[in-house]
Amino acid sequence: MDHYYWFALKSAPLVGNVTFLRLLSRFGTPERALKASLQELSEVRGVSPQAAASIAGHDYAYQASSECEKVRALGVDVIDILSDRYPRLLMEIPDPPPYFYLKGTLSGSETAVAMVGSRRASQYGLCTATRLARDLALQGVTVVSGMARGIDTAAHWGALKAGGRSVAVLGCGIDLVYPPENGALYQALAESGALISEFPMGTPPLAENFPRRNRIISALSRGVLVVEAGEASGSLITAHCALEQGREVFAVPGNVSVSGSRGVNGLIKEGAKLVERVEDILEELGLEPQANLPLPKPSSFELNPQEAELYALICQGALQIDDIIVQSALTASEVSATLLRLEMKGAIVQLPGKRFAVA
Repeated sequence: MDHYYWFALKSAPLVGNVTFLRLLSRFGTPERALKASLQELSEVRGVSPQAAASIAGHDYAYQASSECEKVRALGVDVIDILSDRYPRLLMEIPDPPPYFYLKGTLSGSETAVAMVGSRRASQYGLCTATRLARDLALQGVTVVSGMARGIDTAAHWGALKAGGRSVAVLGCGIDLVYPPENGALYQALAESGALISEFPMGTPPLAENFPRRNRIISALSRGVLVVEAGEASGSLITAHCALEQGREVFAVPGNVSVSGSRGVNGLIKEGAKLVERVEDILEELGLEPQANLPLPKPSSFELNPQEAELYALICQGALQIDDIIVQSALTASEVSATLLRLEMKGAIVQLPGKRFAVA
């Protein structure tokens, strides 16, 4: 029940992050804010009469107790803004979350760079994201992204496969895996990095959640690298958040004849640092590149006959799941289960469009 009153206050109507933090500053704890009189609440600067009335009359017992039970059942941590474990960089933005849910581990001393881009990434974009994430990880830099399809997924896997750390900021409750095909990535991040969310347990991945998620991706990082993005890409929101927060913005140039490159090329026109290799990022951040670093060793894994059959097919080239089903002697359900096991063993990775390739 450690965060019972934190959940209770956040669940009150009209209490957003800024109002929550004003109440916390005035009363010291969420419990005292919830037990304050209507008069005391009305005297807090920036708290509207409607918000004060909402807090004073809020029946929070069921919602707060239910959230506590869900947190205990999943075994996640809740890090509040009064904790020593709350990231210092996150405190610098205008509306930091009063608390967030954490699965895995966060280090306040780690240097992080965010990497974002198109969900419908090209093969060029996926390969570039994987390479740069790997190289950042080999330099001891944590890669932050949003676990979305495309560039985000490639960035997470690139860092993890190099033996580095990666952090995913979710646009849904931390108890949900989204997109659903990233189950193996979710597990790998929980074991070798972190998953965080400011949204209550069970919150679905609604469209309005992702701009809020993006501001945290940039806040946790020294800079944001955009690998591939069209003119209306959500990745540009993350880049603009980074600029507002005083972070560096980097961009990988794209093919000028492809519409999916217009957003990222536009960032370069606006002054984003052009990136071709990891040294371009390190130089801008004032980090000294470490020379003669070993390349990551390929994962070792044992395969059962079904896994070996599918792995041999995928070794010939990336395949869509339908093609794998047709070319194998397995049923659709057996193929799906086997592919998931291969992902979890680090033998293959999933690309956009339900395509699978050797890791």
